[in-house]
Amino acid sequence: MKIDWQRIGIKELAALISEKLREKGIDTILVGGACVSIYTKNRYLSFDLDFVTHARIKDVSAVLDEVGFRRESSRHFIRRDCPFFIEFVAPPAAIGDEPLKDENRISTKYGTVVLLTPTDSVKDRLSAYYHWNDTQALDQAMLVAKAQKINLHEVKRWSEKERRTEKYLDFLRRLRSKK
Repeated sequence: MKIDWQRIGIKELAALISEKLREKGIDTILVGGACVSIYTKNRYLSFDLDFVTHARIKDVSAVLDEVGFRRESSRHFIRRDCPFFIEFVAPPAAIGDEPLKDENRISTKYGTVVLLTPTDSVKDRLSAYYHWNDTQALDQAMLVAKAQKINLHEVKRWSEKERRTEKYLDFLRRLRSKK
């Protein structure tokens, strides 16, 4: 299959990279802004794909090299003719101090990508808002919450555990006022 690297979509690239790694026995989960892009059909467009894996970066690097992505720094990979870059963030896959319990799988013609659920994607973005006052992350959380079915009770439970009830209520107010 010929790949147009300049025009490949973020979902397709995530699936292709996931599949190539899985073929070599490397499991990954996509986290971060790329999940927002996928869940909002690019209403927010991230240009980096953040994966979590327990594999050695040396093994990941060998697989990515096979598809033309070169290691730029310790965990950062680029391909000159591709608008996206790939990064591997330190495990474990967690939101705040809470390990992930669920995952989502999306299939494409390039393979299957394992990624955060829509609810966990909202929590992931809210985490940046809660801890660093990142209002862009708050906007991203709202985009996902509007585009996908999410479990607000779970988001509330997690927010209370993070001791961020006030910021959760702010998120909820904004979400309801813009529906």
